[in-house]
Amino acid sequence: MPVTAFSVLAETTEEADAEREAPRRKEHIRNAAVADILAAAEAVFARAGFAGATMAEIADGAGVPKANLHYYFRTKASLYQAVLDNTLTLWLSETDGITMDADPATALGDYIRAKMRLTATHPDASRVFANEMLHGAPQIGDYLRNELKALVDEKSKAIEHWAKQGKIDPIDPRHLFFTIWAATQTYADFQPQVCAVLGKSKISRAELDRATDQLVTLVLKGCGVKIA
Repeated sequence: MPVTAFSVLAETTEEADAEREAPRRKEHIRNAAVADILAAAEAVFARAGFAGATMAEIADGAGVPKANLHYYFRTKASLYQAVLDNTLTLWLSETDGITMDADPATALGDYIRAKMRLTATHPDASRVFANEMLHGAPQIGDYLRNELKALVDEKSKAIEHWAKQGKIDPIDPRHLFFTIWAATQTYADFQPQVCAVLGKSKISRAELDRATDQLVTLVLKGCGVKIA
């Protein structure tokens, strides 16, 4: 095929496209690998705790060589911290809808449903977090006292604003959050107890949906929010 200005331009464009695409492919591969590692780490840390977990077992669970695991997370402590950070990011991002201009029934209902959904999809993450709390939050204590407190303070102002507008009964917003966290996370942290009382081997999606609907109703009615 004769070389023309058009063919040279086309080849140059393809090379440029390939150069631009390479970083995206690399980032995609990295994100997928990290997601697999975090999921495996959640399961191992939830079962064995930080002290009992090994990087070899986590690597096996993620389906990657141990050397690859250390490429992304040099130490077990850094991986444990990443699991906790990822859990908090998932949970706290669901508070975005709690704003001064929001409808309380929608905002609180959506938040509770999101927390219950995460309980079902990331039960091991919840158990790792609970174990961290039981041990005094040695890894994320500073985060709880600073970033988490600041976020709850901000969302509490929105709830207090709802109360001033008569959209919700005057309540302590912080204790409302404690109640929601305890009620939603118990389905992961105390799953054996829940299953034993229900007489089931596991919590079905239908059972979790019923629990979610009941919790939303209890919280909204307890806050004096009208349910459509």
